[in-house]
Order: sequence, then structure tokens, then C-alpha cells
Amino acid sequence: MILNCERYSGPCACGREHPLETRLVAVDYGCLREFESYMARCGLTGRRTVLYDTNTYNLPNMVHVRADREIVLEARGLHSEKNAIEAVMPQLADADVIITVGSGTLMDFARYPAYKLGVPFVAVPTLASSDGFTANVCSVVVDGHKESIPMKAPRLVVADLDIIANAPQHLTVSGIADILAKYVSLADWQIAHLVSGEYYCERTAGVARRALKLMTGCAERLLRGERPDFAAMTMSQMLAGLSMQLLGNSRAASGAEHLVAHLVEMKPPRFEGAHGVHGECVGVGTVLCAGEYHRLAALTPRARPYAPLDEGWVREKFGPLAPGILKANEDDCLAGFDPENIVAHWDEIRAIVAGIPSQQWFIDTLRGLGGKYRLSDIGIDESLGGEVLEISAAIRNRLTLMRMRRVLDFGEE
Repeated sequence: MILNCERYSGPCACGREHPLETRLVAVDYGCLREFESYMARCGLTGRRTVLYDTNTYNLPNMVHVRADREIVLEARGLHSEKNAIEAVMPQLADADVIITVGSGTLMDFARYPAYKLGVPFVAVPTLASSDGFTANVCSVVVDGHKESIPMKAPRLVVADLDIIANAPQHLTVSGIADILAKYVSLADWQIAHLVSGEYYCERTAGVARRALKLMTGCAERLLRGERPDFAAMTMSQMLAGLSMQLLGNSRAASGAEHLVAHLVEMKPPRFEGAHGVHGECVGVGTVLCAGEYHRLAALTPRARPYAPLDEGWVREKFGPLAPGILKANEDDCLAGFDPENIVAHWDEIRAIVAGIPSQQWFIDTLRGLGGKYRLSDIGIDESLGGEVLEISAAIRNRLTLMRMRRVLDFGEE
């Protein structure tokens, strides 16, 4: 299965151009054996540095592509942390092409140096656990805070299903959860556009919806006991990543549900024991958001005046991370429009939320696949359930329905 990315780029009805760095995505069984032909089709020549970690280098079905230099990082404790990534950069400085073989975390150790060094990057995913492989912006930990920073999208992606199909099942389910989350992220984007006039692109949203439709079908077939469709699941994740590349940000693919994963990685007070693969944490966040969004849609709010985040609250909830949270919220997106706009469009917001499956559907789907769906599954005390979405909404200055709660009165307080 070959995805020619040119069909998605160029002038758009939204009024913007959508340039894509990614030219070709190959998803098939045994496609690594055709690696050289794909490289030639994409015009990728010169000195190659191939980056692995100790897990991916030793995979039983791994086809080691030709390299002028191989770098093998220790997999244990490897995280997308800016200082750790920059420490690897000197070893990549003489490469004409950087090739990375591994998971989403390892991809960041190539895509960020590729961006800084101005060289092309090739992705060889070894599992389908998240949607970041074709993205050009990723979230990494910078001084303890989860931040989105620009990175290089891969010129070429070669996803060999002989390798991906043998990944541990919980990582495959993590990837499913990361895509099912688009039900919430797309709703958040539509609502933000409706009430604040935030930029919205139907072409980009359509790419994310195509990914979501593919993955929903895959999940439903798995629940019926059918064989996994690794080709469709992997292509779904590539499409979701392209939606981020089209925008230059993660708006179409990351809403309030993703901020729960960021909370887990940042580990503020009371969340020190939180853990889990990115998609697993996103899945739990999606369950929480689906329940809360449908609950709110059944109510009728009144607008209340905007007020900045309370500094005392931030310091209590985030402890030593508070200065970064306060800085991230200085130019609060809530301050840029009249909260009455939310109330005036509440019926339309209800209709958008109605397109999100019920909380029980997400629970049944994730549980049926053997995935994580409860806070306790990711090391968070269930007693914190009433606070998780409120706290996580402060992490990123992005307009979501959860963040809008700060300027809405539902008569519950």
C-alpha cells in the first residue's frame, strides 16, 4: 500500500498552502526489502546515519538497511527529552540523510536533529503505537514541561508489517486509542472555530476523519474476533500524522484528551506515580472527556466573565512546575473572545458533541481490546477523577471545551 502525499498538499479552499515534506509512505509486508528503490524515488542520496535503540536493533524480523554509520541508543529509560536529544546531535552532524528505525520516541531523536541540521529524515516504524510518525511537530519534555516544538517530517516512511505485526499487543492497542481520541480532538477544534473564529481547515480535518474512520473499523472488527488489519491501522496513523504536518501543529489530532498524557509525563504533585505509553494515557483521557463532554452538553450554561488562571491554584496543583504553567498561560486563548459566544452557539456545540461516541462505547472498546481505560490503569488515584481534566487543561494554551468551562456557569457550584 503506497500513499502518495502530493494529493494532500498545495493550495486549499481554506486560503492557505499546505506544503508537505513527506513524499511517500509505504505500508506493506516485507516492504523493507524494497527500501533502496523507495530511497531512489524520493531522491535520497549521500552519507547515511541509521539510528536504532537496543530493542529495535535486535528485533527478530529486522532488515538492517545499508548504513555508513549505525547508532544504537540504550532503550531503557529513553524519553523524548530535549536535552537527551541534543546530546545525540553531534553524532548525526555529518549525515546527508538520517534514518530512524523504531518507535515514536526514537523518531524524535532524528526528526529534531534533522530539523536543526537541515537534512532529510527517513522513518522506519517498528510498531503502530501512536500517530506521530508523519508529523512535523512533536511534544517533548523541556525542563520538566511538555512542549510542542517544530521538527522535521520524514521525507519517506517505510512501515514493514512483518515487523509491526509482531509488536506486543498492548502497543498496538495504544495506537488504536491514540486515533480514537480524534473524536474528541476534532470536536474541540470545531467548537473553538465556532465560538472564537479560530482557523479551521476542512481538508485537514477530513484527513484526520479518514484516519479515524479507518481505525474505528479496525477496532470494531477486532472486537468481533476478526484478524487484525495491520495495514489499515498503520495507514490510519500515517494519515493522522499528515494532518499535523498539513497544519504545522497538532490541532486536528490533539485536544483535551491528549493533555492527560502530558499530565502523566510531567508528573506534578499527586501524579508522581502516573505511568503508561502515550496512546494508553490518551485513551484514558478520551474516556474522561467523552463522559464530561456529553454531561455538559445535556446542561445549559450561562457565561461568566473571563479571569486568568489563579496563581495560587496553579502553584498548588503544579508545585515546582508552576512557573512554566503560568508562563504558558500568559496569552490565554480564553481572553480573545466573548464568553457569550459559547452560550449563543450552545445548540451547535451540543450537535458537535453528539458526534462523539458515548463514554461507555470507549470503555467497552478499550476494555474489549485489552486496553487501559481507567485512571488506576495508568497509576492515577481514582479519587482525582474530578480534577484531572481541569488540571490538565492548564498545561497547554489551547482552546478546548474543557478549558471553556472556566468561563461557563452550569449552576453546579
